[in-house]
Amino acid sequence: MAKILTLRPLTPESPVTAVPGVGEAVAPRLAKLGIVTVRDLLYHLPRRYEDSRDVVPIAELRPGEVQTSLVRVTDVRAVQRRMHLLQVSVEDSTGVAEAIWFNQPFRQRDLRPGTTLFLRGKVKPGRLPTFQAPVYERPRSEQRHLGRLAPVYPETHKLSTRMLRSFMEPALAAAVAIPDPVPPPVRERESLPDLGEALRQAHFPDDQGSADRARERIAFEELFLIQVAAERARRRRLGSVGVTVPYDVEAAREFTRGLPFKLTDGQRVAAHEILTDMAKTGPMNRLLQGDVGSGKTVVAAMAALLTHRAGLQTAVMAPTEILARQHAQTLDALLAPHGLVPRLLVGSTTATARREVLEALAGGQDSLIVGTHALIEDDVVLRRLGLAVVDEQHRFGVAQRQRLRQKSGAMPNFLAMTATPIPRSLALTLYGDVDVSELRELPPGRQAVDTSVVAPHRRDAAYGFVGDQLHGGRQAFVICPLIEESDKLGVRSATAEFERLSTGVFADFRVDLLHGRLPAKEKEERMRRFASGETDLLVATSVVEVGVDLPNATIMLVEGAERFGLAQLHQFRGRVGRGEHRSYCLLFEGGTEPDEQSSSRLDALATTQSGFDLAELDLKLRGAGDVVGLRQHGLPEMRVADLLDLALAARARRAAVDWLDSDPALSRHLPLREALDRYTSVFDLD
Repeated sequence: MAKILTLRPLTPESPVTAVPGVGEAVAPRLAKLGIVTVRDLLYHLPRRYEDSRDVVPIAELRPGEVQTSLVRVTDVRAVQRRMHLLQVSVEDSTGVAEAIWFNQPFRQRDLRPGTTLFLRGKVKPGRLPTFQAPVYERPRSEQRHLGRLAPVYPETHKLSTRMLRSFMEPALAAAVAIPDPVPPPVRERESLPDLGEALRQAHFPDDQGSADRARERIAFEELFLIQVAAERARRRRLGSVGVTVPYDVEAAREFTRGLPFKLTDGQRVAAHEILTDMAKTGPMNRLLQGDVGSGKTVVAAMAALLTHRAGLQTAVMAPTEILARQHAQTLDALLAPHGLVPRLLVGSTTATARREVLEALAGGQDSLIVGTHALIEDDVVLRRLGLAVVDEQHRFGVAQRQRLRQKSGAMPNFLAMTATPIPRSLALTLYGDVDVSELRELPPGRQAVDTSVVAPHRRDAAYGFVGDQLHGGRQAFVICPLIEESDKLGVRSATAEFERLSTGVFADFRVDLLHGRLPAKEKEERMRRFASGETDLLVATSVVEVGVDLPNATIMLVEGAERFGLAQLHQFRGRVGRGEHRSYCLLFEGGTEPDEQSSSRLDALATTQSGFDLAELDLKLRGAGDVVGLRQHGLPEMRVADLLDLALAARARRAAVDWLDSDPALSRHLPLREALDRYTSVFDLD
């Protein structure tokens, strides 16, 4: 007796192989798009729509345009010459046309006389209007491909939009079973459809307006979840008992009086904001962002001094050993006169020195520790941690930043610092739980870096200029976008440039190579040689982007500059101009013909010194996701939401605040609480 197969209804958590048409061969291709379950498939949203609803009678077809006609097949002819040619005659009530396909004999099975079809393709003029290799579909009650507004999806190898449409149609039956995280009262107040209807209209919309409303609803959900998580974390933080550091005004004044320079207005404001936050009962959670060389370390030093005076410890974590050493030296110069001497803990710290540091920290003798990832290892104990400072915080994962926060029993004050400004327009979305301070002024005496885009025919002259600087005792960087050569990309690589420059143009100088594939100790050693003046010219990849302070370096030469973002180029530029000597940034475009946008970006860098202004421009040109790096912030990728849609972000923020006012425990709508699990590690402090 034959077995009767019973198909189980699809659920959001069903494997994608349960979708009709998705077999074991197709599943790996879907996995490349991040599609493993039916839910993943439903959230693989169209990037645009193809509108073939305008059906044109044959008599009105316009040569040279892509058009759609509803026709009946009258004749099919297969001709075999040097290639297989399939010629099909079609007609409607207004006239006769032809359709042709090359080397596709299998289509003869579908295209039989008497068959009615939607045909869509480019029309070639001739004796009869001719559709060239058109797509086609038989009319039915619910069109999938033609005669409608059809979704066009992100694709991968051997996985076309037509295949994805065929998978999506049966999968939509499971959309109604996805718990809607947006509470009904919020949907009603915001005039939003429920999630199941939004997904259906996002994939197979009735019209463009329905598609737009569906995408707005999904975008609202993404922003709403971020804002609920951020506002919830902010309330929990402000309501929790943290480590309080009294605002010792006289100690702050004593520190500023002892500085060999005058604080900028921005530094004074930021310091006041930070010290005021630290004096509150809830732990501080603040981001200090300032342009390259704006003096963030001085502000952090003042906070560390007041933390020390309160009998508490400060930990400063930096992404690289050389940057940690640099911070330790700077903090020593600023704070040793006040009796606070920093200790250093990095990967290369000897076993004996490490034991001494760990014992002093655990015993509370040391009040200021500076280090790298070594600070968050299990054997590091900070029993009286009052302030955790993370420099270039986007270089650390979310979990790493939180491990430093959790090094003591009580929740310490937290200060993140970055020289890669986040545009103000994104602060509402990305930092709903964080207070932001900005340093927009450069300290007195800090020079602007002369920046220019160098034309290809000026390369030799530029090399001559660099040589003159090196002969004068200065140092230079050469930055390349790749480690090794790539014929496809046509840009210069660090290894090839090192060989070429060290044996050719700059053979008389000491040239070194630095890139990310080198062992950590080797990277630190090569950077140390350059910092100490043992190397004249350093050929490198983007590993030197952040934090290196070399007053003697006056040249930053960037190859393939169009391949870097504006913020990153500004970071490169910030590695020079840190001393008394005039400094220069030379931008070379790659071997391929640069596009207009790339050239305009480089021109903007050449004429703009403000990292904040460049961040705003980069945001407009490249988009929010590329600029801020959502993964670095720990946020899920936005499927639909545009982080620049400030109006929608403001609506989502108001809705989040109102909902938490009415349901602070998030007990009234369970799907919302469950959906927030994706954001817990980003915003929650415990």
